[in-house]
Amino acid sequence: MILPTHRKPTHPGEMLWEEFLKPLNISQKKLATHLGWTTARLNEIIHGKRGITAESAFALADAFEVAPEFWLSLQVVWDLWHAAQNRKIIAPLAY
Repeated sequence: MILPTHRKPTHPGEMLWEEFLKPLNISQKKLATHLGWTTARLNEIIHGKRGITAESAFALADAFEVAPEFWLSLQVVWDLWHAAQNRKIIAPLAY
């Protein structure tokens, strides 16, 4: 997994919206109902205010017939990139 160096990575919610819901003409309400989620929960994911959990990765994987690892890898890249932006470098442990 390689972190982007010249831009922020794509949030999994943006990927869900741009590459799945919009092209397939599926509303947030329809997907939320299908998954048994509130529309607010799905909307928070789409707008990057909530991340993808293992549970939500499985739900999206089932709904769109993609591997749950697809969704989780997007989330891991997002999380690592943001953590790296505020990271303080710690010297290696001498042992």
